[in-house]
Amino acid sequence: MVVLKERKQCYPDVETFLIEAAMGENVSFWESLVTGHPVCPEWRQEAEGSIYHLASVLFVLGCMGGSGFFGLLYVYAFFALSFLCTSIWAWLDVCAADVFSWNFILLVICIVQIIHLAYQLRSVTFDKEFQDVYTAVFKPLGISLTIFRKIISHCNAEVVTLEREHCYAVQGKTPIDKLSMLVSGRIRVTVDGEFLHYIFPLQFLDSPEWDSLRPSEEGFFQVTLTAETKCRYITWRRKKLYLLFAKHRFISRLFSVLIRGDIADKLYALNEKVFVDSGFRFDIRLPNYYHRALPQQSNTTTSTIRVRDFSTRRKAAKRP
Repeated sequence: MVVLKERKQCYPDVETFLIEAAMGENVSFWESLVTGHPVCPEWRQEAEGSIYHLASVLFVLGCMGGSGFFGLLYVYAFFALSFLCTSIWAWLDVCAADVFSWNFILLVICIVQIIHLAYQLRSVTFDKEFQDVYTAVFKPLGISLTIFRKIISHCNAEVVTLEREHCYAVQGKTPIDKLSMLVSGRIRVTVDGEFLHYIFPLQFLDSPEWDSLRPSEEGFFQVTLTAETKCRYITWRRKKLYLLFAKHRFISRLFSVLIRGDIADKLYALNEKVFVDSGFRFDIRLPNYYHRALPQQSNTTTSTIRVRDFSTRRKAAKRP
């Protein structure tokens, strides 16, 4: 107080006095923080104990975890063990309530995270058809079981049996109100009684129809799909799928890729069967380019398909 009074007498201006006093306090604080703190005169010779070192080793191992659900489980499991050991060390050796409290809180957080991840990775049981589709189509793309469960449960997907020579869709009569994927059997696609191609397992039954309509539009099949053998397929309702796509953009992009890839496969299958009446092969990828059929191909049993313009027919079907 005496020093402050003496300094105040030297500074008639009150603001100047306060600024100088604040600068002096700051200087003394940083000096005490950097140079005023006493340096350790000697290091302790005894170790903290095996529990403390075990906690440090477990923490280092936890930092080596990877990504994904299983990687997070690995990380949080080792972190939980590390904080448990540190809590025991703080309770028995250090006898520090604050050290024990913080480590115990971190232990509880890790346990909660482990429970949450285990709940997401709990065993999900599907029917055999769903499991086969996931293993063959979705799993190679890196789709997790949790996402596949949303695709199945949120849209009320179901497995339907189609007997031999029964029709899945009739040309011009069956509305386009679902999306289906064939699991077993073989489907024959025809238009006006003429054969187009086959649909094999793990292919969509109505991918061209799905891609040709907007969510707000309605339409009818322009082909007939008939089961050549006993078939089983997974079907999703169109409206429920669109609701799922609106909530999950990733699932929407996933189905977009699958459906357009399926359409490309069907187009390439058609490319080997389409001929015009003059004996030229019509390449659907290049509409203005024709390949002359080879002589040995003229005697084959491949059915000839006349190229027709279906655009006018679709427009007429959409008219009321």
